[in-house]
Amino acid sequence: MLFEGHSESGHSVTFDADSAHANGPTPMEAVLMALCACTSVDVVSILQKKREPFSSLTVSAVAQQAADAPRVFTIIKLIYRIGGGVSKKAAEDAVALSKNKYCSISKMLEQAAEIHFEIEYADEALATEPAMTVAE
Repeated sequence: MLFEGHSESGHSVTFDADSAHANGPTPMEAVLMALCACTSVDVVSILQKKREPFSSLTVSAVAQQAADAPRVFTIIKLIYRIGGGVSKKAAEDAVALSKNKYCSISKMLEQAAEIHFEIEYADEALATEPAMTVAE
């Protein structure tokens, strides 16, 4: 089952509710993708304002959903992977400000789910993570 969503700005997203999800994200995956995008915008903006020398940012999400319908997210873990010479304090402050003040999607989701975060520094760990996973 495919569904297409259209935004007021003229963009569209195809949502795929089939079990293979071959043609697009599920609606719940899209929610996590939106959360990752929202917080990424905040963190990059904050680090730029602080003149921190970051070279990259990847935000991944792992989530648990309720067992019964409605299968809302109950726990979301965001993993921020920051590259460059960013100070740990600046990274922690930027992520906390996004989570606690600026990211509208985070503030909305925390009404139903616990949201935790972890910060990895690219220079300290070379493993890569998927952009987003959902625990079923």
